[in-house]
Amino acid sequence: MSIDLTDPTLLKTACLIDGSWVNAPSGAVIDVTNPADGSVVATVPALPADEIPAVIEASARAQRAWATRPAKERSAILRRWFDLIVANTDDLARIMTTEQGKPLAEAKGEIGYAASFIEWFAEEAKRLYGETIPAPRADQRLTVIRQPVGVTAAITPWNFPAAMITRKAAPALAAGCSMIVRPADLTPLTALALGELAVRAGIPAGVLQIVTGPAREIGKALTDSEVVRKLSFTGSTEVGRQLMAQCAPTIKKVSLELGGNAPFIVFDDADLDAAVDGAMASKYRNAGQTCVCANRIYVQRGIHDAFVERLTAKVRALKVGNGLEAGTDIGPMIEPKALDKIESHIKDAVSKGATLVEGGDRLGGLFFRPAIVTGVTAEMVVARDETFGPLAPIFAFDTEEEVVAQANDTIFGLAAYFFTRDYGRAIRVGEALEYGMVGHNTGLISNEVAPFGGVKQSGLGREGSRHGIDEYTELKYICSMVG
Repeated sequence: MSIDLTDPTLLKTACLIDGSWVNAPSGAVIDVTNPADGSVVATVPALPADEIPAVIEASARAQRAWATRPAKERSAILRRWFDLIVANTDDLARIMTTEQGKPLAEAKGEIGYAASFIEWFAEEAKRLYGETIPAPRADQRLTVIRQPVGVTAAITPWNFPAAMITRKAAPALAAGCSMIVRPADLTPLTALALGELAVRAGIPAGVLQIVTGPAREIGKALTDSEVVRKLSFTGSTEVGRQLMAQCAPTIKKVSLELGGNAPFIVFDDADLDAAVDGAMASKYRNAGQTCVCANRIYVQRGIHDAFVERLTAKVRALKVGNGLEAGTDIGPMIEPKALDKIESHIKDAVSKGATLVEGGDRLGGLFFRPAIVTGVTAEMVVARDETFGPLAPIFAFDTEEEVVAQANDTIFGLAAYFFTRDYGRAIRVGEALEYGMVGHNTGLISNEVAPFGGVKQSGLGREGSRHGIDEYTELKYICSMVG
């Protein structure tokens, strides 16, 4: 299958290594398929792990020169990258939808979101301020400067194949670091297209490299390296634990954006229509395949039935289909095991007394009808395990104290949402929820200007905002004797 692009040269099928497009020495490849129809879209190199030391060496060499560039120069180059991404939004979105499945409108939205991080951090590059500290002695001057960590690595997921790269690469490059990106096997083409635009923008050879190949082996080569000083990973908590352990021997800086189990709470004083719209946006965007999507929907008993009725009507109207087709709201799931997990959660819930009130059946291939289950309780698997699919489990609750306790009863702490028009309750609940991000009267919280990240076993560190660049710097204290 070919992808109909205005600029066909954006479809890259080789690794970006030290400024060149490189295949695996053996010619080994990985198939990239379209989840909408199972067709092979392209192949990318299965680069063996023994090639990674040379990639790291190139990254280190390039980083030393890149770090000496004035921040204003780095900023200007990043700005050109931003401009090129925006100018090529349609082609990038078409590549993304073809390999990932999300509706084309959502893909275009992600490209804009991805670009926003480059624009933001292009400006932040010029604001890496230090400190002057009043000295305890007259003949001393105490200063603190912020310097780039050095060579960094990013391992990124398939669900947001553009934004999860730029949210890491932009602050790294802005700070003067270099970065090696290992994108997900399922969605490497978007990453490689971003790499092509980085080359066109003038990002020097070796500063941004993109490698495809066996995940476990490449990941270990990056984490074992003493040259790689920082790892950023977005993915499951299980894999995050493994990578964190692998980074321990070399004491790397680590940023982890891991699994979630987001509660979505609707109090009886909420604007019901706004709450339903918020649930639709949070739960069914990207077919529920987001780490911050609503995984547990708690509705106060007095408005429970009305909420379910309105939500059901909207879910029933969703169009499931190929993301490239006009009007599609829900694309395919990414792979067969995703459908198996949704079905297992529904089966477990129904077997324990829940009611399937909408959808829940396969539509052929990797397509699944969005589902709603009511009468859900804490004993059901869906209350503990992130579904990562278009299933909305609805719990009824009575009191504020009860629902906050239920919402916090999880090892995860990435995102939470609640709807209320009571100001006092908004303050209490917002502060009581044990999550890194909380949406009040909204189901969409992500942007480039606010810190993105979780607490507990949902991760470490923050991405985006003025804090995001800190993850790629080290503080250096200089004590000067001037007498």
